[in-house]
Amino acid sequence: MPPTVMLAAGWIETGTGLGTDIKGLIFNVAIPVLCGIFVVVVGWKTKAPGPTIMAVIFAAIVWGLAANMGALKNKTTEDIVHYQGSPGAARSDQ
Repeated sequence: MPPTVMLAAGWIETGTGLGTDIKGLIFNVAIPVLCGIFVVVVGWKTKAPGPTIMAVIFAAIVWGLAANMGALKNKTTEDIVHYQGSPGAARSDQ
């Protein structure tokens, strides 16, 4: 009888690999494509330069923040650690 643990470990590894691949597709393909579609639709519907420029700026912000998730995570962690260690930090969890 074949071991079932190896089969389960294989499924877990496959699921982890698919999750990583899907995450890469979302951040590297889906978000930039959706930002481009957003700009084109706003430009097509409004036919005005003002809203289209604002759509480009908004899309650039979304795309930039999505591309720098790792840096943002590290910055947030640094801020939390810094403020937890400060002597004047008030505890508001009570």
